[in-house]
Formats: sequence, structure tokens, C-alpha cells
Amino acid sequence: MELSNNGTAQSVTAENAVASIILSLACLVGVPGNALVIWIILFSMKRQRSPTVMLILNLAIADLFVLITLPLWIYAFVHGWAFGEAFCKILTYLVHCNVYVSVFLITVMSVERFMAVVYPFATQRWRRNEVIVKVVLGVWVLAFLFSVPALIYQVMGIDAEGRQQCMCQKFDSDEQEILCTVMQVVVAFVIPFSTLSTCYLCIGRKIKRMTFKTQNRTGTVIGSVVIVFLICWVPHHIVNLVSIAALMTKSSNRTMSERLNEVYDIGVLVTGALAFLNSCINPVLYAFAARNIRREFRLSALARLFDQLTHSVKEESRKESTDTTRKDISVTMEEMHSVQHI
Repeated sequence: MELSNNGTAQSVTAENAVASIILSLACLVGVPGNALVIWIILFSMKRQRSPTVMLILNLAIADLFVLITLPLWIYAFVHGWAFGEAFCKILTYLVHCNVYVSVFLITVMSVERFMAVVYPFATQRWRRNEVIVKVVLGVWVLAFLFSVPALIYQVMGIDAEGRQQCMCQKFDSDEQEILCTVMQVVVAFVIPFSTLSTCYLCIGRKIKRMTFKTQNRTGTVIGSVVIVFLICWVPHHIVNLVSIAALMTKSSNRTMSERLNEVYDIGVLVTGALAFLNSCINPVLYAFAARNIRREFRLSALARLFDQLTHSVKEESRKESTDTTRKDISVTMEEMHSVQHI
């Protein structure tokens, strides 16, 4: 859809301003934050990097690649796209790739934490660096594949002020556009968020039965990841669903379709910018968690946090499983003792 479809120049200017402010904040916070996370993991960690930390490292790299493109988008919102259609396609493709990578890595981290807590012994078979390297490689490959539509269909568009913009896709048919949009919503949100919710619900139930001191901090970090993911991505995908509804009612109810297009044109810039915030929030969450380890934030505290993310949940689950095993053995021995007496 083109930005010029319905809507006034004033509304688009306001949307551009809001989107530019959001993207500027994301860039100012996210670029140094993710760069700091990468530097600490690569050069400041004393212990060998664990699978969990490897996932955090790749997540920070993906988020950083997304965020360093923001100055170009901000410039385009203010002055129009001046870098040509080929660069528009390439940059959009890379942004889609890294967004998919970020979402997939958060999902893998959720599954890894779920396995470490609920099935601590079974997870030892695959919770090795060589396995995680293969998983991460698979994540990047899948992201490159799912982003192909952005490379094919991305074109230049004209906004309400007559400026060229790199923010619209031209499909061969409405059915093709519906299919691509539905795929994006399902793959980039429905499946990951369903997995996140299921994993953290099970983790929450497991943690409630634990009695160790670190459970409150672990629960806070877990809940924060889910909430931030929800806040940043739900509005963007709701707008995508609005565009699907507009296409589906195009022939049956033209007036409704045009109104839905207006809603889409108004919301697409702001919600898209809000989705970028997800790439800058994770370092902030790490910083707050590290500050809870020490009352003042230090780089050593952040490095210590990454070590704890590697070992604390796993150790808690091991202790919990050991206690459960001991209880089972005790019950079994009592039953055998009773049988012998009989």
C-alpha cells in the first residue's frame, strides 16, 4: 500500500514527526546499549561463554544491525528517500532479516530457559555450544528466507507531500499481499508469542515451587521480556491485520475498505517505529537486573548478570529436581519397608 492512499499531508507530517522521535530515542539508547552488551560478552566475561550468553550475543548483534539503520529512516521521514530504489530494497531486506532474527532468538531463549527449568537433566544432551551454534545458524537462515518478500516487492512510494519514500510494497494481486502479510503476522508474532507465553507460564509454575533467593529476580526478568515483546509488537501486527481486512473488503464494501486504509496509513509509521523499540529495550532490562545485583551499575555487574543468566536458573532447577528425586526415593523406600513388614 502506498502512503498517498487516503489521508492528508498534515496527518502524515504528524506521523513522521512522532515516528522520528521514537526512532531517535531507540537509536540513542539501543546502539550504545547493544554495543556495550557485545563488548562485555566478547571481551569482559571471565568464564567461557555459555549457550544462553551466545543467544544474548546474537540478539544484541541483530538488534544493533537494525538500530544503526535508523538515521537513514529518520532522514527519509524528514526529507524523503534520496538513496535510490536498489538501496531501498537491500536496506528493507536487511531490516526484515534482523527483525526476524531478534524474534526467533527471543523464542529460542524462552525454549532454552523452559528446558533448563522444567527438564534440567534432559537438556544437558543438547545444551552445548556446538548445538547452539547450529541453532543460531538455522535462525539466521530462516530469517533470510522469510525476508525474501521484502526484497522482491519493496518499491518507492510517494507520500502526501509529494516526496519519495521507501516504505511501501507493490504486489501482483490482493491475494498475494494478503498471503505475505498473514505469513508475517503468523511467523513473526503469533507463533513466537504463543511459544513465549507457554514457556513462561510453565516456568512460572515451576518457580513457584522453588524456595531459593534468586527466584524473584529471575521471574522479574522473564516477565519483563514477555511484556516488552507484547507492548512493542502487538500494535504493529494489529495494523497489519487492519490492512488485511481492508483488502478483503475491497470488493464487497468499498467504503469500509477505504476507512480501514485510512487507519492503516495513520498507524503504520508509528507502530512500525514502536516495534523498533524492542531492539533497544533488552540492554535496559539487563542494566536494571545488573543494578539489582549491586546497588550501583557497573560493567562488572553486567558481566556477572550474564553469568547468572547462564547458571542460576539451571542450578535452581537442578536443586529442585534433586529434592524431588530424594523425596521420590524416600517414598519408595517407605513403601518397600511397609511391604516387608506385611
